Amino acid sequence: MATSTEDTVALLARVPTFEALGPEELSRVAEVAVPRRYEPGRVIFREGDASDTCYVLKNGHVRVIREHADGRTITLANFGPGDIFGELAMFEDERRSATIETLDDVEAIAILGSDMRRLMREHPDIAVKLVVSLGRRLRAANERISSQSFQTVQSRVATVVMQLVSEAQDEGAGERDVLVSATQADIAKLAGSSRESASRFLAVLERAGVIEQGRGKLTVHDPSALERYVY
Repeated sequence: MATSTEDTVALLARVPTFEALGPEELSRVAEVAVPRRYEPGRVIFREGDASDTCYVLKNGHVRVIREHADGRTITLANFGPGDIFGELAMFEDERRSATIETLDDVEAIAILGSDMRRLMREHPDIAVKLVVSLGRRLRAANERISSQSFQTVQSRVATVVMQLVSEAQDEGAGERDVLVSATQADIAKLAGSSRESASRFLAVLERAGVIEQGRGKLTVHDPSALERYVY
C-alpha cells in the first residue's frame, strides 16, 4: 500500500491532534509515517502491550475495548477515517490502556513514538502545539463524561446513535435514512448500559418510526428526531 507524502499530509491535517501544525510541520511528521493495512477482526494491539506507536486511520473502522478478568469486554469507542489512536505513545513508552480491534478492512499510517519524540526535540514548536491540542481533547472528553453521568439510559443510547449517524455522514451519508453498522450489543456498550435496556429503547425508536433495525445494522430515518430523547 503506497501512500504519497501529499496524501499523508492531507490525512494528518484532518486529525484534531495535529490541527495546530502548519504545512511544513505536517510534512516532517509525514516523512516518518509508515503505511499499514489490516484485515477485519484483527487486533492491532492489546491492553497491556508495550506502547511504541500511534496510528491514524485512512480508511476503515476500529473499536476500542477494555477486557475484564471475568471475560467481559466493554466497548469504549469506535474510530473511523481521520481518527487517531495510541497517541500517548508520542510522549512515553507506557503500556496500552485498551485493545484496538478492526471492524472491517483498515488502512492506516503508523508513527513510531521515538520518531515523534525526535521531531519534538528538533522542533520544539511541534511539541507545544501537540500538547495544546491534546489538552483540548482531554477537556472535551471530561465534559462528555460529566454530561453522560447525569443522563438516563435512553438519553445515552440516543446520544450514541446520534454520534454514529454523525460519523456515517462524515463519510458521505445523507441527511436522512442513514445506515449505521452496529449491533444492539455495540450500542449498549458504547452507551454504558445493559443490552436489554438498550434493546428496549431501540424498540421504542423503531415504533416511533425514527429507526429501522436490521441484522447488525440500523437505518436512522430521521436523525433530527433523536434530539428529542437527549436531556
